[in-house]
Amino acid sequence: MLLQSLLENSAREYPDKVALIVDQQRYTYQELELQSNRLAQALLQRGLQRGDRVAIHLENSLEAAVAVFAVLKAGGVFVMVNPTTKIDKLSYVLNNCRATALIIPDKKQNLILEHAALLPHLKTVIATGSRYDQPESTEWQLLRFESWDQLQNEYANQLTPPAIKTISIDLAALVYTSGSTGNPKGVMLTHLNMTSAARSITTYLMNEPSDIILNVLPLSFDYGLYQLLMAIRVGATLVLEKSFTYPHAVLQKIIDEQVTGFPLVPTMSAILLKMDLSKYDFSRLRYITNTGAALPTEHILTFRKRLPHVQIFSMYGLTECKRVSYLPLDQVDIRTGSVGIAMPDSEVFIVDDAGHRLPAEQTGELVVRGANVMLGYWEAPERTAERLKPGELPGEMFLYTGDLFRMDKEGYLYFVGRRDDIIKSRGEKVSPKEVENVLFAHPAISEAAIVGDPDPVLGQSIRAIVTVMPEQELTEKEVIAYCRKHLEDFMVPQKVEFREELPKSPNGKVDKKQLVLP
Repeated sequence: MLLQSLLENSAREYPDKVALIVDQQRYTYQELELQSNRLAQALLQRGLQRGDRVAIHLENSLEAAVAVFAVLKAGGVFVMVNPTTKIDKLSYVLNNCRATALIIPDKKQNLILEHAALLPHLKTVIATGSRYDQPESTEWQLLRFESWDQLQNEYANQLTPPAIKTISIDLAALVYTSGSTGNPKGVMLTHLNMTSAARSITTYLMNEPSDIILNVLPLSFDYGLYQLLMAIRVGATLVLEKSFTYPHAVLQKIIDEQVTGFPLVPTMSAILLKMDLSKYDFSRLRYITNTGAALPTEHILTFRKRLPHVQIFSMYGLTECKRVSYLPLDQVDIRTGSVGIAMPDSEVFIVDDAGHRLPAEQTGELVVRGANVMLGYWEAPERTAERLKPGELPGEMFLYTGDLFRMDKEGYLYFVGRRDDIIKSRGEKVSPKEVENVLFAHPAISEAAIVGDPDPVLGQSIRAIVTVMPEQELTEKEVIAYCRKHLEDFMVPQKVEFREELPKSPNGKVDKKQLVLP
């Protein structure tokens, strides 16, 4: 199946049903289908070739959603770029993937024009918004600037998608993800990769056309993007919000729109658990699901107490294969520290440093095989070879995740930490995740992060950075004493740093790079 077929099928079955709610505006499946068909025809008329990359540099909006499917219908590859990305990184992404077209908000037209000489592959820029002005051309200016609204009007009579031949193993998207060092790398995902993942997740979440899903995660973040794909796949309604900056407003939106599903990241759950949730009527909310990292055990237990009717869907995944595992609902209260078992139609196992499979209860690197595994990193064979390695069957490639796990005898996975996050202190290996879980269990701590600092004696000393719940007080001595009570000596932090909030990446994860000492 092709990714654009998700929209085409739902538009055929539910033409007048609301597909998107953005800024109080409602858009039906038929409207999404028609707008994406028009934009697809416009892209082709402006020279888009099969396999060409189109960058989408927009906040959560109707235009962003339409653009995704329009690029696919035209036979192209879409590249979502976070709307907060600065020009240096944006230029890198555009040049790295040699994007021929870019879709931006109108306010960024001049910025692109100023840097056009540094973007030799870019031929077409489409600006959304009401303030579109055709920039003046220069002798060296080769870009063609277009207005989104004008293109929609120009191709208003184009009611059907273009007849472009695409198959499921063709590239559908490049998702750029930050690495531990260097520039971001483009994860190559096929139609098959993405439709397989969307099918697995919607099956696990038991999504139906009656679902109303609220998404504050940016569409440039893979799980934010999948909220769009998953909702479209089942004919549900997606409420697109631009951010979680104003939590009270988001919670009110859940009530007003009678939301049934709410995806979040652990940092969002930390904020929610600081709030008085009893003031809100969440009677229609069916489930909460997470991404970015496993929800801390304490967060799961607290949600279960405060919102007992809400199902907690705990999953683990990474951009290179989207989802890896899920925790069955009947195990949420039993195995709260687990991220579950392998997703349907996939296999996972644990290996040692030599690549040999490990028995149950031993810690090693998680390996994944299945239709959801990426093709590789865009034009980065060395980086690809680090993650994709020959499998046990001829021609098959396994994904080495770089994440450390243990697996119990029943096949349930327990996240230990990132391989490159492991702290070596006193000759022992310390998992930051294990220490963070202990800190999360402290009733006065709302967020916690563990980093290793260079130390001439210990190798690395352990530093805890924490935020404290409102109207709570805590000292460094108390935190260390608490850790000594629950952890082995070599895992106890030597220092505790208190902050009002922890730095976050654009995707809502705690950005530990900003916490590490230079």
